[in-house]
Amino acid sequence: MDPVSTNSPSAPPLSAPSSLEVSGLAYAYPDGHQALFGVNLSVGRGERVALLGPNGAGKTTLVLHLNGILEAGAGSVTVAGLPVGKKHLAEIRRRVGIVFQDPDDQLFMPTVREDVAFGPAAAGLRGAELEARVTEALERVGMAGFADRPPHHLSFGQRRRVAVATVLAMRPEILVLDEPSSNLDPASRRELADILRSLEVTVLMVTHDLPYALELCPRSVVLSGGVIAADGATQELLCDEELMRAHRLELPFGFDPRSVTVPV
Repeated sequence: MDPVSTNSPSAPPLSAPSSLEVSGLAYAYPDGHQALFGVNLSVGRGERVALLGPNGAGKTTLVLHLNGILEAGAGSVTVAGLPVGKKHLAEIRRRVGIVFQDPDDQLFMPTVREDVAFGPAAAGLRGAELEARVTEALERVGMAGFADRPPHHLSFGQRRRVAVATVLAMRPEILVLDEPSSNLDPASRRELADILRSLEVTVLMVTHDLPYALELCPRSVVLSGGVIAADGATQELLCDEELMRAHRLELPFGFDPRSVTVPV
């Protein structure tokens, strides 16, 4: 299957405000391994897009460029009109929030409240304004009643929701989630999906969970071998057996993507 044209109905309208623009992005690690080869990607404001691909495709490398953790070897990344670079780094990191696969990599304070307050406090918020920001973020993930609990006393699914709240407390433009459904029981998986659907932010979801991508993201991008191999409607891509096989993407046994009512 050829990559879907940006003029197709499944791609963001060309006139839509853009949250993220990646243009000609290339990157090689210090050992010489070339991870990205001229990646071009545009994500419209408020879109939910799944980033799919086999292990070693360059997904993590791409994500680490979005808030300046890695510096582009060639090409550029722009977030809400701001070029990602040293000049705007603090603002870029406020606008692009990354939720790691393991919430324990993100939660390190004695209480949930302190974890969620950490970022806004570091940005200068204090007093009632800081407390209001923490409460707002916890309410958005259904964890307001757990503010005074130690994070390590929570279930894995609850810790993941708190990790999302720590990012939402910064009021980001883009929410990047790394394997958000991994290690979640079915109820926690559904609860997180409901939360993500309710958020009015741009979402880029890196996942191997293809049914979750179909459930949440109308659009998917397949990154393989450091290049964009396909970009289009998630359901269309998952139904393309040749594309799936070529890029080592596998649906769960018996799962038919044609049977799912896709999000809009």
